[in-house]
Amino acid sequence: MRARKRFGQHFLNDAGVLQRITDAVALRPAQRVLEIGPGTGALTEYLAAIEGTRYTAIEIDRDLVPQLQQRFPALQVINADVLSVDLEQLLGTATDGWRVVGNLPYNISSPLILKFVHYAHSAPGSIRDMHFMLQKEMADRMRATPSTKAWGRLSVMVQLFAEVENLFDVPPSSFTPPPKVDSAVVRIRPRATVDLPAQLSTLDQILRQAFSARRKRLSNALKSLNIDWSEMQAQPNWRADDVGAAEFLQIAQWVDEHRG
Repeated sequence: MRARKRFGQHFLNDAGVLQRITDAVALRPAQRVLEIGPGTGALTEYLAAIEGTRYTAIEIDRDLVPQLQQRFPALQVINADVLSVDLEQLLGTATDGWRVVGNLPYNISSPLILKFVHYAHSAPGSIRDMHFMLQKEMADRMRATPSTKAWGRLSVMVQLFAEVENLFDVPPSSFTPPPKVDSAVVRIRPRATVDLPAQLSTLDQILRQAFSARRKRLSNALKSLNIDWSEMQAQPNWRADDVGAAEFLQIAQWVDEHRG
């Protein structure tokens, strides 16, 4: 099967990497599995071999769906763009924790991860963990710390709601066609409880503004919000790179309390 550029397809074909992912996921019988972008079924073949699992896959490429259904008769395949899928309808009210896996297209990794992390926060217990293959740069950004180049909106949003662990790196040669960058396999575990004193939309607005002008001082980047910096832990002369998650939350909480 020829990879389609518009879907960002890079098919994983390294048996050693596939086995390492399988070992890391460590599926158990009767667990619910959601695979994002199974492609030709390389990883599916390893994971679906675990007897008794309830396996669902979301594949955007309609030409791959019949092949997947033929190879894996017990597999429920949903032909859709995962970014448009209603997770509440798909995952339901299950509290035994879905295991989510996937070799993510690089062009949708960030919004997809945020979608699943935010859903896990809104529906505690619905997702046990996520194991994703993604661009190494993206993995580094999720695990970044303040005052580093990789620190940004994604770092804050993911770390607030989940713990991120980098399991191992994967070279371009493990894929067909090989991507131009290195990849990494990460494990994401949603936090059981998250104290969120501000609206998520407010926090997101602040992060977008701050990091879109990351070279500017906060007082300039967030000027439109009329923040009283004397009440903030963050200083007005700081830049977004210097601000930690707790300080961004404090700013968001202040904005919510003084909005209108």
